[in-house]
Amino acid sequence: MFEFFDTPFGMIALAGIAGVVLLAIGLMVLTNSDQSDPMQKFSLQLKPERAVEKKEGAQLRRKRGREIKALQNFSRFLEPENENELSAARQRMIQAGYYSKTAVRDFAAMQFILAIGALLVSSLFVFVIAPEAFEGPLLTGIVMVAPMMIGYIAPRRWVENRIEARKSEILSGFPDALDMMLICVEAGQSLDQSIQRIGREMKDAYPALSEEFGALGEQVKAGRERNEVLRDMAKRCDIPDITSFATVMIQAATYGTSITDALRIFASEMRDKRIMRAEEKANLLPTKMTLGTMLFTVPPLLIILIGPSVVGISSELNAGIITGR
Repeated sequence: MFEFFDTPFGMIALAGIAGVVLLAIGLMVLTNSDQSDPMQKFSLQLKPERAVEKKEGAQLRRKRGREIKALQNFSRFLEPENENELSAARQRMIQAGYYSKTAVRDFAAMQFILAIGALLVSSLFVFVIAPEAFEGPLLTGIVMVAPMMIGYIAPRRWVENRIEARKSEILSGFPDALDMMLICVEAGQSLDQSIQRIGREMKDAYPALSEEFGALGEQVKAGRERNEVLRDMAKRCDIPDITSFATVMIQAATYGTSITDALRIFASEMRDKRIMRAEEKANLLPTKMTLGTMLFTVPPLLIILIGPSVVGISSELNAGIITGR
């Protein structure tokens, strides 16, 4: 069972396992080591009664501080070191719907865990479970590296697909949101009240759009400038229609024009754009169906038309061959 340790790949696997064990031991040492402050010890000696009262709380705070410090030692492996890359990664996570402050670090940790886990599982399968099935080093390397690459790339693909799905959902529901906003404003509500109403009413139909308008309304309600919040929304969504909406609202507020007229014109343009997108998809449909038509319609038609003639010709040839004999 342990004959694979005699091979070069077995030695590599053994070294990898030893490295993982040493890393785990190092983490335990960093987490459990007691590194008390000398001044804090001196203060405890001078004030024993106060130290006894706050002993449990101080120990808990020190423990949490050591755990956070131990995690910060490995933070460079869990998030980008460059500020621009970190900002771009955080923006992508926000576009995907993950608003947590630790979303970037959680995403990088998930990539690391899936890659290492896939590598360990593939190594166990290659060297322990079925070592006789992998004779060549090329096949062994592919089987070990391919799951690790899949585990590393899969979270990135998940985030990209989620971003595209959210953009598509926001884009499809945005004209309806503008129509509802126009109705609310014409009914006498303010723009802020209309935004909050849209965030509540569109929660079931378009959850992503409801989250964006809900966040917009809450930020304005908290006291932020509406123009700044609109710019943040346009940057967060990264959709041309949302950017145009933010620009129109900012210009209407800056130059003192009627928000109702601006919303009416802009909502009409968004409805026309939605119809144009639907027509574009309908025009692309025949082109996409051409390949399917050729594969599933032409061969059966040829069989029906040419099949009887081929059968008749083959039977006549067989009859002539038999008569000639």
